[in-house]
Amino acid sequence: MTTMTIRRLGLVSVLTAMALGAVAAPGQAQGQAQERDPAYAAARAAGLVGEKPNGYLGIVGNPTPELQAIVDDNYNSRRLVYTQRALELRRTLDEYAITAGCLAITRTVPGEKYQAPDGTWHTRTSAPPILDPRCP
Repeated sequence: MTTMTIRRLGLVSVLTAMALGAVAAPGQAQGQAQERDPAYAAARAAGLVGEKPNGYLGIVGNPTPELQAIVDDNYNSRRLVYTQRALELRRTLDEYAITAGCLAITRTVPGEKYQAPDGTWHTRTSAPPILDPRCP
């Protein structure tokens, strides 16, 4: 097997484990964050923040101190989960985060924002989102 095939199989196994509920997916972390922070839910619904291919939340447009605090809190929460899960699955943090980003973007609903691999922000429609080529 080539290194690329082995790496792809590794990412597929992480994705499969997430789908089976063996690991916390970004959607779960998002749900928990929304329950804890209504400001996050409001910013997401207003299109002020969106999912990034690297597995983290980003600010769409001009940052404000309030939006930066929401993104920073979300980053810290996700990074903790990603670090724990990557260790359990014997993957790098980046591998896990990218796979989580793929899942988070595919789980966006029409009207929510996500970032394409080229860095542009898009509003999700009923069409499939533009995913990072590293997505399994």
